[in-house]
Amino acid sequence: MDEAGTDEAGTDEDGRGAAGPGASVDRIENPWGGRTPYDRHRSWPPRMDTHLAAGVAPEQVQRWVQAASILHSDGDAMDVAVLDGRMVGVRGRADDRVNRGRLGPKDLFGWQANASEDRLTRPLVREGGRLVECDWDTTMHRIVTRSRELLNARGPGSLGFYTSGQLYLEEYYTLAVLARAGIGTNHLDGNTRLCTATAGEALKESFGCDGQPGCYDDFDHADAVALFGHNIAETQPVQWMRLLDRLEGGDPPRLLCVDPRPTRAARRAAVHLAPRAGTNVALLNALLHEIIRTDRVDHDYIAAHTVGFEELASRVEECTPRWAAGICDVPAASIGEAADLLGDADRLVSTVLQGVYQSHQATAAAVQVDNLHLIRGMLGRPGAGVLQMNGQPTAQNTRECGADGDLPGFRNWQNDAHVADLAKVWNVEPETIPHYAPPTHAMQIFRYAEQGSIRMLWISGTNPAVSLPELSRIRSILRQERLFVVVQDLYRTETAELADVVLPAATWGEKTGVSTNADRTVHLSDKAVEPPGEARPDLDIFLDYAARMGFRDKDGGPLITWQDPESAFEAWKRCSAGRPCDYTGITYAKLRDASGVQWPCNEQAPDGTPRLYTDGITWAHPDVCESYGKDLETGASDGPVEYRSLNPDGRAVIRAAAYVPPHEAPDAEHPFQLTTGRTLYHFHTRTKTGRAPQLNAAAPDVWVEASASDAAALGLDEGDLVEVGTLRGALRGRLRVTGIRPGLLFVPFHYGYWDTASGEGPGAGAPGRAANETTVTDWDPVSKQPLFKTAAASLRLVEHAHGHRAPAPTTTASAPVRADAAPPTVGGATALATETAHASPDTGGRGAS
Repeated sequence: MDEAGTDEAGTDEDGRGAAGPGASVDRIENPWGGRTPYDRHRSWPPRMDTHLAAGVAPEQVQRWVQAASILHSDGDAMDVAVLDGRMVGVRGRADDRVNRGRLGPKDLFGWQANASEDRLTRPLVREGGRLVECDWDTTMHRIVTRSRELLNARGPGSLGFYTSGQLYLEEYYTLAVLARAGIGTNHLDGNTRLCTATAGEALKESFGCDGQPGCYDDFDHADAVALFGHNIAETQPVQWMRLLDRLEGGDPPRLLCVDPRPTRAARRAAVHLAPRAGTNVALLNALLHEIIRTDRVDHDYIAAHTVGFEELASRVEECTPRWAAGICDVPAASIGEAADLLGDADRLVSTVLQGVYQSHQATAAAVQVDNLHLIRGMLGRPGAGVLQMNGQPTAQNTRECGADGDLPGFRNWQNDAHVADLAKVWNVEPETIPHYAPPTHAMQIFRYAEQGSIRMLWISGTNPAVSLPELSRIRSILRQERLFVVVQDLYRTETAELADVVLPAATWGEKTGVSTNADRTVHLSDKAVEPPGEARPDLDIFLDYAARMGFRDKDGGPLITWQDPESAFEAWKRCSAGRPCDYTGITYAKLRDASGVQWPCNEQAPDGTPRLYTDGITWAHPDVCESYGKDLETGASDGPVEYRSLNPDGRAVIRAAAYVPPHEAPDAEHPFQLTTGRTLYHFHTRTKTGRAPQLNAAAPDVWVEASASDAAALGLDEGDLVEVGTLRGALRGRLRVTGIRPGLLFVPFHYGYWDTASGEGPGAGAPGRAANETTVTDWDPVSKQPLFKTAAASLRLVEHAHGHRAPAPTTTASAPVRADAAPPTVGGATALATETAHASPDTGGRGAS
């Protein structure tokens, strides 16, 4: 463990010092700030975090404009400081239910990227092999002309759309309508396929419908919290602050952490399991085995609300801790301790993220976490819930709006009544909406482009030339002459450099829209400043395209009838009416008055709904369910007849799964497993965080993590330049020797092929710094989420350190095993934030019900 020192407020590495009035804290050195301890069943005390640009005093701020974060899925509410028409800082909203005023490092400093000098300000078109500036009218004419040519010559299946997890609800919904009912294509998905597809699929498998059963408030009541493949301290730092405050208060929860790396949560956990990559199902089956063997199950709940328990009990009967220990390389006794923690909990909260979602048997493993809660009856009451977390900030909106491979409003593409209902909302004939097959997932969209059936690909708000697996293949697809590539983004990203047309987009703070976080909390972000140059909001771009294409409904009127964010939101409400994600009780005015409302919000629940399934399972009946389920091993879809036979009364489905080994195993030439992931200070492909000085300085370049024993065996040391190779490609980075489990290498995926500062790549054929040069084109059979966690890899020395250090932060899971191996990560004067503790509104405590 590293020794991070103390900050000006007297906090240690987890910020255990109290947050004082106006305490000034280096939030790079101490990312989670000071502590405000509180007891179980009480409300989390507010603490307002503020960071303003150098030389700007609070009294100089002319306006504070409401917003919510788009640099993670937590949905942290904040106000944007505006002075003379420009952003000059942010502060947390102390009355918000999600963050109670707290902000993480990306929230505090990421806003600076909006004013980056390399923002796109005019459209670009490719002429003579080069991207040159153009006007909007000419550019849109070029896109519309190609669209019509392809529709006439090849049909709607020749056009595909690949979108983001960072746009707003109104933009996703508009895109879904124009793509599915205007173009008539089935090829629409988002980069949320890379992070949150398994979350949605697991919820559909277990509960018949997407939507998180639990909420963040459950952390206040839980006596046990289980983190499955979820590095919460770095991916949802504000909720880690919440857990830290609970750990420092009375009656703290016991933590179970399942992660192969020594995360901050692992260091505070009562039980830490570090399994071999790709063995999650074996581990979870052993935990289920122990809970069932010791009869720590809620038989009444199982009988009243579930089907499938007998099959699960039979399937895991032989999955003893000893059996799992041989597969997972985890001590059997530790598995038993973890089962005791889960089985003895009075109120259990479980969270799941990329360590499950991006690994082998992703959906099967995530469903087993649901099973833990179903057999223990841990749902629908304070402190008892499961959170199949999201990675992207607006991933929940892509799923709700049908921009990610689903139909809008959680409708079932196999249910003709659902399709007819959606057609009625859009005033089109049902056959207009493609539902002859499942909506096309992202990996298949790129395969169709590779094969030539998709000839136009519109990419909005994402950078697949860095984020998708096997990047040499992705680059070759995007470079095809026959593929017309449209990129809609803020900067000339690696993907934009391969486009035929680049559209300059406005971003957070420069437009208005709604975002929904991982626990179903809806926030409104208002426009604070004007976008640079000719950049336009994504909604305006989609509306312009739809108008130029002349999309019509069945009566000859405009297919899309809204003109601005609020009218788009009202149209979405009509689409959501009566569906699980019912927004009909939410208005822009309400979101400005109440900071954060959880759906469903309607006449029956005018203030929103904290938890789902408080009175049983509500959306699993064959007539209303979003999905009829899939085989967890093959991904084959069940039909309505099979589902109705299995679950005629609409109960939760306990789906068992057998462990099968990963597709790619280490061998003599590639003896390691390679896992990729994130770091606290960056988001996705760094298009914004890499342009925020404090964040970039904290983690400026790629690195490679290996265990002390593996480094010693290869004669490697901290800071050595090493090369990681797989069957797909190679990357180079400086070595960080950490407490990661032996046999595993870790590389952060944020760093692209291009150097952001110089705009140059490593040279043809030379190993670069992008982790996804090495990852495999493979995906989970159920969720179709790519697998970034189980590649077989080699590790070799390129050159010794000669005084160089790995650029990995020392404050995170990437801390060196030796405290003196690297200088501590600090931010200095420019990274100071003010933390102001507020009196809790709940002075008497909130009892659990």
